[in-house]
Amino acid sequence: MRSPILLLRGLLLACLSLSLPVLAAIPIQHWTLPSGVQVYLVESPSIAMVDMQIDFDAGSRRDPADKAGLASVTAGMASRGVLAAPGETALDENGLSEAWADLGASFGASATGDRMSFSLRSLTYPDLLGKAMALAARQLGQPAFPQTIWLRERERLLASLREARTRPATIAGRAFAAAVYGAHPYGYEMTEQTLSRIGVADMQSLYARAIQPCRAKVSIVGAVTRAQALELLGVLFSRLPAGAAGCTALPPVPEVAPLDTPADLRIAADSAQAHVLMGQPGVKRDDPDFFALTVGNYILGGGGFVSRLTAEVREKRGLSYSVYSYFSPSLHAGAFTVGLQTRPDQAAQALAVSREVVGRFVTEGPTQPELDAAKSNLVGGFALLIDSNRKLLGNVANIAWNGLPLDYLDRWTAMVERVTVADVRAAFARVLQPARMVTVILGGGP
Repeated sequence: MRSPILLLRGLLLACLSLSLPVLAAIPIQHWTLPSGVQVYLVESPSIAMVDMQIDFDAGSRRDPADKAGLASVTAGMASRGVLAAPGETALDENGLSEAWADLGASFGASATGDRMSFSLRSLTYPDLLGKAMALAARQLGQPAFPQTIWLRERERLLASLREARTRPATIAGRAFAAAVYGAHPYGYEMTEQTLSRIGVADMQSLYARAIQPCRAKVSIVGAVTRAQALELLGVLFSRLPAGAAGCTALPPVPEVAPLDTPADLRIAADSAQAHVLMGQPGVKRDDPDFFALTVGNYILGGGGFVSRLTAEVREKRGLSYSVYSYFSPSLHAGAFTVGLQTRPDQAAQALAVSREVVGRFVTEGPTQPELDAAKSNLVGGFALLIDSNRKLLGNVANIAWNGLPLDYLDRWTAMVERVTVADVRAAFARVLQPARMVTVILGGGP
């Protein structure tokens, strides 16, 4: 038999070339286990592999202000070893890494602003998948959080934070986030001070509070049936404390406050390029104008070389090689951002042009030819969003996390095609206030 690692590499290459039928429906099965686990499954039997994502409401939006970074470091430390159990020896970080390598599988955690996610990838051969799921259950349910490893990791993170203070883009981005989000947790930044206050006990407390079956949303894409998924999930959650469906509600997180006044931040820096950012709080993911904003932003600054910002800032005036705009819709209003880099002596002009383009777009909206071209490009590129199991998993997890309809992917192109010029104009006029935006210029002149 070929080694699991060689088999996985071969199947990974095959997965990269696997295209799902664009016009075929993507049936998402959804059910809730007695423990409260919410399951979203897409059976994809064409390749002997399964991808799984387990999401919990444990992202950085729940970090204490004085311990910003807690969710991120907790996710990182969850892969640094597992505790001993009856009949099983403890595994340190090296032993755990080697165990996954031997299976040709992977399991790890990460944290974003909204959620803490655990991701599993494994072949579905019976002699491998069962072992991979058992190991994932140990890592999910019995992380060691070793003190000595945390002290080492904290020193590494402290060095990384000090180094980040030398990067102009990082400095500008942090100033922008703080100004846009104010006191909201989306604007928190891990610093040397907040990191120094985080201990193993904080991680263990967060983990015990948030990582419970009744808080889990599990997305699965791969060569497993519903019956197999039920069996696998029984193993996966077997090491976490059992509990009935319906956990005690977590404390509410306040919404992002709108900006009352503009903010203009100039940051002196010895930088060959000026970094320019402009924006404001945008929209939540469940905003009813999500598709109008998506299509409109493609025209404004999300479509690369075919966007208005690129035409005005780069093509007509040569002020920047790249200029962009995007929305970051989340459980709360994520930022709307316009960004570019330019020569320091051109920063003020580049910002002025960008402001004018955004203001005019908010007032007038797109032209019909612009809208038609944007919709054609977005619809034509939709297949690239779901052309592998891993990409499809990301989309299924997005549906699960945001409570979107199960047929969301089937209706995506129709929703894009329904957008009108009036829809875009109304949505942008409602959401954006060009006169009250935050602007940051790092490295520009006075």
